[in-house]
Order: sequence, then structure tokens, then C-alpha cells
Amino acid sequence: LEDILETDDRILEDPAPAISLGELADSSVNLNVRPWVKSSDYWPVRSDLLERIKNAFDAEGISIPYPQRDVHLYQEKAA
Repeated sequence: LEDILETDDRILEDPAPAISLGELADSSVNLNVRPWVKSSDYWPVRSDLLERIKNAFDAEGISIPYPQRDVHLYQEKAA
């Protein structure tokens, strides 16, 4: 993640970007990635970073754990 942030010239060096563990949730590990950018760059940088992070995760075999539910149906015998 640091490498991705370091290669984007739109991300400001001061204050430095922050990467931290946000939460160990039921079906995910949530990371906080907080770079500082000019207001006019916010949406383009956000979009580009999400795409680059997803591509990097794919390249490393890291999958996104979408929640799933298993449903078991039991048929009761007639009385």
C-alpha cells in the first residue's frame, strides 16, 4: 500500500499518508488508507487508488471476503 501511495504525485508528502488497521470485522480485515491531497484531486485520487489497490491485491492472490450465508432446508415427516 505504501508503494502505491508513494508513486502518485498528487498525494502530498506533508502531512504524511497514514495506513492503519481499522477493524477486525466478522468477515473482513478493514484497513484505513488516508493520504492527503488537494481538494480538487480528492475524487480522482480516491478512484485511482481503489483501482490500484484492488489490482495489487489480485496480483498477490488476496481476495475480498464477501459475506455469505448457507441455508439448510429440512423437510419434516408428515404426521
